[in-house]
Amino acid sequence: MQITDTIADLLTRIRNANSAKHDTVQIPASNMKKAICQILVDEGYIKSFSVEEDGKQGVITVTLKYLEGKQPVIQGLRRVSKPGLRIYSSVEDMPKVMKGLGIAIISTSKGVMTDREARKQNVGGEVLAFIW
Repeated sequence: MQITDTIADLLTRIRNANSAKHDTVQIPASNMKKAICQILVDEGYIKSFSVEEDGKQGVITVTLKYLEGKQPVIQGLRRVSKPGLRIYSSVEDMPKVMKGLGIAIISTSKGVMTDREARKQNVGGEVLAFIW
């Protein structure tokens, strides 16, 4: 099956696994997805992720993180820039998610990073997703 928007697929799989209270979720691997998962680990939204080679493109296994009572840490995920409508932002107009409580994942010329890191490095780019 051909998937047009692979980042939306990643976010949807994480959202569905969170709502179904699964411990892990498996996602087809790519370098962009690995970078997004690394940001989610660094910001504390997921426990960990690992990449297994399967002879084709590989599989990312994401271990989800829950609070006490199986309350998911990730309250919301939203894809911002889509293949049909790309959303770009300069460093001056960088969005703040929930007044700084969430993160925006930005694809810049210096790699994939959060909105805070992009402001610190003074670069703009494509706004991939909001996570809170």
